[in-house]
Amino acid sequence: MDLDDALQTFIAEGRELLEQMEEALLRIEQAPDDGDTINALFRAAHTIKGSAGLFGLDHIVAFTHVAESVLDLVRGDRLPITPDLVATLLAVRDHLGTLLDHLAGGEDPPEEVRRAGEALADRLRCHLGEPAGPAAAPEPAAPAGGDEGANEEGADTENWHISLRFGPDVLRNGMDPLAFVRYLTTFGTIHHIVTVDDRLPALAELDPEDCCLGFEIAYRSDVDKATIEGAFEFVRSDARIAILPPHSRIADYQRLIEALPPHEELKLGEILVRCGTLTRAELETALSRQAVDAKEEHPRPIGEILVEEKLVQPQVVEGALDRQKQVKEHKTAEAGLIRVNAQKLDEHINLIGELIIASAGASLIAQRAGMPELLEAAARLSRLVEEVRDSALTLRMVQIGATFSKFQRVVRDVSADLGKDIRLEISGADTELDKTVVEKIGDPLTHLVRNSMDHGIEPADVRAARGKPPVGTVRLNAYHDSGSIVIEVSDDGGGLDRGRILAKGVERGLVKPEAQLSDQEVYSLIFEPGFSTAEQVSNLSGRGVGMDVVRRNITALRGTVEIDSAAGAGTTMRIRLPLTLAIIDGFLVAIRGSVFVVPLDMVVECIELTQQEIDDSQGSDYLNLRGEVLPFVRLRQLFDIPDADGESGDVGADLAWGGTESSRTLLTEEGAAALAADPELAFLLHPVKRENVVVVQYAGRRAGLVVDTLLGEFQTVIRPLGVVFGGLEGVSGFTILGNGNVALILDVPGLVRRVASSEASRR
Repeated sequence: MDLDDALQTFIAEGRELLEQMEEALLRIEQAPDDGDTINALFRAAHTIKGSAGLFGLDHIVAFTHVAESVLDLVRGDRLPITPDLVATLLAVRDHLGTLLDHLAGGEDPPEEVRRAGEALADRLRCHLGEPAGPAAAPEPAAPAGGDEGANEEGADTENWHISLRFGPDVLRNGMDPLAFVRYLTTFGTIHHIVTVDDRLPALAELDPEDCCLGFEIAYRSDVDKATIEGAFEFVRSDARIAILPPHSRIADYQRLIEALPPHEELKLGEILVRCGTLTRAELETALSRQAVDAKEEHPRPIGEILVEEKLVQPQVVEGALDRQKQVKEHKTAEAGLIRVNAQKLDEHINLIGELIIASAGASLIAQRAGMPELLEAAARLSRLVEEVRDSALTLRMVQIGATFSKFQRVVRDVSADLGKDIRLEISGADTELDKTVVEKIGDPLTHLVRNSMDHGIEPADVRAARGKPPVGTVRLNAYHDSGSIVIEVSDDGGGLDRGRILAKGVERGLVKPEAQLSDQEVYSLIFEPGFSTAEQVSNLSGRGVGMDVVRRNITALRGTVEIDSAAGAGTTMRIRLPLTLAIIDGFLVAIRGSVFVVPLDMVVECIELTQQEIDDSQGSDYLNLRGEVLPFVRLRQLFDIPDADGESGDVGADLAWGGTESSRTLLTEEGAAALAADPELAFLLHPVKRENVVVVQYAGRRAGLVVDTLLGEFQTVIRPLGVVFGGLEGVSGFTILGNGNVALILDVPGLVRRVASSEASRR
């Protein structure tokens, strides 16, 4: 079927509510007395049911109604929170998610899904004390009858309290006050009645046609307030009537108030009428009283009048006022939000990338033209494009907390399967990164978390023998570092067995027996395809499938994964990812005619090598940087760029930017002879070849990149390499310069690892 915009919105909001529902269920298992979380659960189920009813989705309405009834018992403290109940409600959440998925696909749920839903509904009815059977359609919302048993306020709290004050002319108008009282017995029971004679005059002044009596009645009935009020329909204009519900119904009314649509803004009186604690006639009477008071003094709040007239209990009025406040806060928060299709946002980013390239071309043309006005306009355009870029990238940034929260469910389910008691700790949930990265990092994180629980956390008896607490801990942490985001998955388990991993690597021929490997190199063997040290195959691990996929997925995001482990203390898997996959600030460098881009966030400083330093560094791969040893790599040698005699690196860079041979000064023989005769200018005939070092840092390690020319900052639109160039060492992508030439983006993490590996092997 065709999904219109409204239905698409229902599906999107329904999925958000299910995520909130899952988070609340995982919280409530740890804190079963948290009333706010219980109410949040009920509201989520109620909202889904109500919205589904608007679209005629009866199968969703019927199923959710059963779950809502169970949650209503929990709210009323009539059903305790147990692990079995939480597991059932989590299954309810999953089934509703399946129903929404089929709805989004434009199809009806298949028969096996319907059968699963019926079985789950039967499990819910067991908590309700109902026989198993098809889900019944929900009844219209109405105030519930008295609960079984009185609360702490006394045995009479299940009674309605009716206060009657008949007007003096009731008898003259042909009405019998006692007839109205007797009529109440047709749909309820009068438990107690008190005659009020405070208006009775002295006997000498008594008019037999005047009605001077009133009644205070304790009345028990299962009908609603409007029905009781209807008994006095013919005398309402000539009497003062106040009907207070049983005290036990206060909580019912408060729950009904909380269950009202969360986005609908209502006045106080309308809320009280909707929940059934106030009738329309009572509201109109109170509003009339408010209007009269307003003529004499400042108008009083309608809630104050209702309480004073004993029409509504103060607790219910307070609940309605709280609900009004929540709606206003929600609308204030939503006022600045708008849903945007992710595909449109990606198209927007792509267009900004093209704009950046066009702006760079315009700046280059302005530099060649040398016109001050054009240069100024180009500079202003570049600034505006940069601001637009930053603003657009901010739209794609989302907090990783939502992704982390989903692992509460993973940890709960996996720990139950493993028979281990494991908790999850989350920190850095407000760390932001690109939406695309968040979407693609979920599967690798899931595998790492499951591995930590299966391989890392020891059984309870082993932990006790090692002096550890019986409850194991898995931690998820995220933070920014040097232009990257770091995500850590750590545990307090037994750590990686270095010797066992190395032995397995030798057995499989991955390393030579005599090889001397660092800890990092040994630990990295677990990312090899098919590698596993598990002695037994389980449904979670032991088949050697997964960790190689984890590294491949992370590498596809231009990220890296590192491992730190200590025997008996635990393991930390550290993932480093770029903040964004689209546009970055780059730093341009050149080796002859080849231009490269270094991510600016990783650049620490740039230094120019003297001729002495160049001579000293020949044949070595490190230099002295202010007393510190700095390993480096020469990009000219790495990319096999040929040198050319008689030309400096600057000339090559000039040609790369679009300059021509004629742009340089060509000396005549006389000019050359004149320079040769002047000792102070003779060096110009033999230009000294200059080299520069770009000092970069990644994961706490520094390295130098030796280049010819520094060209400055450049807004870089990242383009992925094709499949043919996928394994190209030292390069992570490419970009297009303003003159249309291609510049390769350097893989700084890979280069730093290369330098670090060379340094380690030298030691």
